[in-house]
Amino acid sequence: MVTAGVPRTRARPEELWPAGVDDGFAAWFTDRAAATSCQVTRVPLDRLRGWSFDPATGDLKHDSGRFFVIEGLHIRSTYGAVDEWYQPVINQPEIGILGMLVKMVDGVPHCLIQAKAEPGNSRMLQLSPTVQATRSNYTRVHRGARTRYLEYFVNPGTGRVLVDVLQSEQGSWFLRKRNRNMVVLVGDDVPASDQHRWVALHELRRLLRVDGLVNMDARTVLSCLPPTFFPGSRGEPLDEDVAGALIRSVRGWGPVRHDDRSVLSWFTRSKCRHELTAERVPLRGLPGWRYRPQEIVREDGRHFSVVGVDVRMDNREVTRWNQPLLYPHGRGVVAFLVKRIDDVAHLLVQARFQAGLIDAMEMGPTVQCVPQSQPGPLPPFVDQVLTAPPQRVLFDALLAEEGGRFYHTENRYMVVEAGDDVPSEEPEGFRWVTVHQLSMLLRHGYYLNVEARSLLACIHALW
Repeated sequence: MVTAGVPRTRARPEELWPAGVDDGFAAWFTDRAAATSCQVTRVPLDRLRGWSFDPATGDLKHDSGRFFVIEGLHIRSTYGAVDEWYQPVINQPEIGILGMLVKMVDGVPHCLIQAKAEPGNSRMLQLSPTVQATRSNYTRVHRGARTRYLEYFVNPGTGRVLVDVLQSEQGSWFLRKRNRNMVVLVGDDVPASDQHRWVALHELRRLLRVDGLVNMDARTVLSCLPPTFFPGSRGEPLDEDVAGALIRSVRGWGPVRHDDRSVLSWFTRSKCRHELTAERVPLRGLPGWRYRPQEIVREDGRHFSVVGVDVRMDNREVTRWNQPLLYPHGRGVVAFLVKRIDDVAHLLVQARFQAGLIDAMEMGPTVQCVPQSQPGPLPPFVDQVLTAPPQRVLFDALLAEEGGRFYHTENRYMVVEAGDDVPSEEPEGFRWVTVHQLSMLLRHGYYLNVEARSLLACIHALW
């Protein structure tokens, strides 16, 4: 029985670039890292410049009234091991843009990615989409420099829109947060800035295997790409049977365990099985939480805290600012179990309720938890994931969550082939579905949570 911890060590520097990655990219990223100056210092919350606690509610707000607010949330639920709790939450009602420019070079799709630093990143520089900006940022509330390439997404007549869909973010930490995920196809005449580089999609897929490199926003946009962008050429040495089953799953070839109508019916029925209410309450006096000079923290020290940082960073629209960040206590595990059913790879999704989601529930990965913070027994299938023999672990990387709002937040993302102890018959709240079925759902918002979308992007790195 696995009771705590998510053992996984970060790759050594000499293991940074997987086989097949272009030397030009490696040199560019190394040069960008050397040229990026960033200093992040923890500071007390009551000393954050430009931020203050509301005298009536204790909510932590920016003086402009924009960006986001840290406030309290009171949750009651019939789902899970705890039926009532209080917590701080990030309320950021504005819709940001996560946009990727794509062009075809000799029939091969290339993505314009950005080397971007965020204050909460453990590895400061990461690969992000072409544009990654909140509305407050790209409307220049901070009075900083303009956002490069923004015109392709706010005025998409300059290219062909392939993807344009609202998707959720972390439902445990954001209150009804969503971003506009976009992919725009352009011609060959879009030059890359010093901070940007055109990278072949198959190369970007390989880079998903590098710990902490491809950020959450790039992963969610990549997951929304049409399945036709992912051909059957393999980049990793997979077993022939596994590789073939995955390719059939991605392309929609072969039989499915449940047809689309049945999956949607299960999804709707699952939403109706439980009740969840989330009521905004004042941050001051939040039951079970304690104000300290350096942080707002749970009395038992579990789950997460709210901390403040002073940031000095070049190559950004604004080069110095203060802000609060959520600081999770412990590393989580996020995993899909994969099973070959009629020679087609199926993923085991779960109907997962989270207090901050717009409709309370979305499909999540098979496993999504922080074992050391888990109340009561561990959720189903954690043991099968963490004790799987190496030959059944198809993907395993430490990937960061949103560094603009979360401090040093990593999860262990895994794709594991199910053993004989995982039956084809699903327990209540779970369903076997193909990659193609999930890709079709991603044409619409609020079906897959951000953790599931990240893993879906990682699955495309398997061949």
